[in-house]
Amino acid sequence: MGGCQSYNGSGDEASTTLAAHYNDLSILKLKNNNIQNAPSLEEKPYLQEHFLRDRIADIDLFTLSALPHSLEQQEWIAFNTISFFQNITLISSALSEFCTLTTCPTASGPGNKVYEWTDEQGRRLKCSAPLYTDYALSYIQELLTDENVFPTRAGAQFPPGFMFLVQKVFLLLFRTLAHLYRAHYRDAIAMEIHPQLNTLFTHFITFTHTFRLLEPSETAPLDDLITALLL
Repeated sequence: MGGCQSYNGSGDEASTTLAAHYNDLSILKLKNNNIQNAPSLEEKPYLQEHFLRDRIADIDLFTLSALPHSLEQQEWIAFNTISFFQNITLISSALSEFCTLTTCPTASGPGNKVYEWTDEQGRRLKCSAPLYTDYALSYIQELLTDENVFPTRAGAQFPPGFMFLVQKVFLLLFRTLAHLYRAHYRDAIAMEIHPQLNTLFTHFITFTHTFRLLEPSETAPLDDLITALLL
């Protein structure tokens, strides 16, 4: 059963509820024009309990992530991959004015983790965070619109290497989120969109755990946050 964008199953209502909250970011982004300085906080503000507990919805994310009955796993994963890409792009865009060549000369995650981009020739390139994010999201967008990878036609089949490509997408999305937490969580607090970021990241990690889409070594830079959010 192909057609990853046509799914309207039992988890769709809850997903739509979350998506509506995430979509508020297009309006909240306007707030940053009035922000001069984010609050003065310690090195990992995202671990402070009064910020950590801020969420946008009280939804059982484990149930939301679980494969619905009578739906193929690849179709469910494809549907959610598209949704996560759209929502992470929204939140990244909302914070993009804070992520510049000057503020973020390297693509970094927590623990001084530096992410390098691998080009089509296999060369590893050190680049700024905004450039890395642009590379990553553009690459994912190209995959998602490729009918040979994410088919939308009824009866179309997913390719043999589908899960490998999905894991690569989730790795790039994780790194995008990791940089936002490392470098721009104060900005998210100042814009009052940290509840959206917290909920989105919790949902994302819950889904990756459910379908084993990321290696523990890749998520290690945010293990302290993941543990706190999933308790």
